[in-house]
Amino acid sequence: MDAKLLLVQTLSPLHAGTGQGVGVIDLPIAREKATNIPYLPGSSLKGVLRDACDDADTRTKIFGPDTDNPDAHAGAVNFTDARLLLLPVRSLRGVFAWVTSPLLLQRLLRDAEDVQGVSINAQVPSTGDDKTCLIIEEDCAITMSLNGNEQVILEDLSLIAKPSSVVSSWARWLAPALYPEDEDWQQSLSVRLCVVSDDVISFLLETATEITARIRLHEDKKTVERGALWYEEALPTETVLASLVVAASSKRIDTGEVFRTIRNLIISPLQFGGSATIGRGLCKAHLVGENES
Repeated sequence: MDAKLLLVQTLSPLHAGTGQGVGVIDLPIAREKATNIPYLPGSSLKGVLRDACDDADTRTKIFGPDTDNPDAHAGAVNFTDARLLLLPVRSLRGVFAWVTSPLLLQRLLRDAEDVQGVSINAQVPSTGDDKTCLIIEEDCAITMSLNGNEQVILEDLSLIAKPSSVVSSWARWLAPALYPEDEDWQQSLSVRLCVVSDDVISFLLETATEITARIRLHEDKKTVERGALWYEEALPTETVLASLVVAASSKRIDTGEVFRTIRNLIISPLQFGGSATIGRGLCKAHLVGENES
């Protein structure tokens, strides 16, 4: 088997739901049971890419046979759930910050160990406490001076900014991995990247997602129809998630062709999750560590 890293960035709010909620939010996003960290199911990734593949023979070889013949053979590719890597959070300076945490980076490092062609020359940073925010060493766009200290204001959290060579190392890898041919966006990510503690990111994952009130109007009265008001949660625009794409060679197709096909399918943005008709779930994906041959 051969594995590659797939980075997914949301271009519009992403609602990968779990059905009906039990709290105030009627339609929450999918979250891991143990960690409560949002994710995009691997089945959604595979289903969307399968639908995007126009060649029936290639589609069957890579993604498996149609549902009317499921026992014929297995597909040649598997997708893990795309787990959160960077969460965009409103910042008092710099408009917004791309926020991550030691746990999120540690998971990425573990997954990247099995990916050929990916070498992350960075370590897992340590914030020390919940009041510290690690930033790049130079030209950070999200810091401001308050009471004689450099601080980062995320939503209503005031954190002490601490320049870190480890964060700079992550920026040097993440920026070109996510934007391989766009130096302006590489710079934008680098100056907005920051690392907070796992407890702080847990708080932000409860308070910094996008909540939208959805209604359906009565056609004649133009008032809300009975029972037609609900609240829907989504990951905000600019969220970054990471998944593993695992391919296995077979008599029908080799791994090189699998990854070439996947790379061609993600050239244009794709739609994941629900609410497609109102523009939700538009995402750009990039395969890292792929064979160029």
